[in-house]
Amino acid sequence: MKQFLSAVALVVPDYDAGIAFYVDTLGFTLIDDIQMSPTKRWVTIAPPGSTETRLLLARADGPLQEAAIGSQTGGRVAFILTTDDFVRDHAVMQARGVQFEEDPRHEPYGIVAVWQDPFGNRWDLLEPSSQNH
Repeated sequence: MKQFLSAVALVVPDYDAGIAFYVDTLGFTLIDDIQMSPTKRWVTIAPPGSTETRLLLARADGPLQEAAIGSQTGGRVAFILTTDDFVRDHAVMQARGVQFEEDPRHEPYGIVAVWQDPFGNRWDLLEPSSQNH
């Protein structure tokens, strides 16, 4: 049997704002953008080179979901974007205006720095130590 995590929902204020940041700024690939109803779309994105796991951009519907934008994990890092070249991707992200909360740091598991999307979600950019040269 094979199982894998195919998608993780990320609540955003607006589909197009999510696409603008993740696809246009970060360079993620837009996999699906399917109109489901007048107000609902199925929008999936993935980092370059990703083959299985995707983010499902879910537009907040109502006050409870709107309150969850940027705090789906209670202020903890919600997502880890793994890279094969931390220095390259960190520089590109900074040049594109991505806000890092800290300078890169070396941990036993790799090189990492926390950043935020424009909606308040906290991410790690990580190059695992198994890939460090």
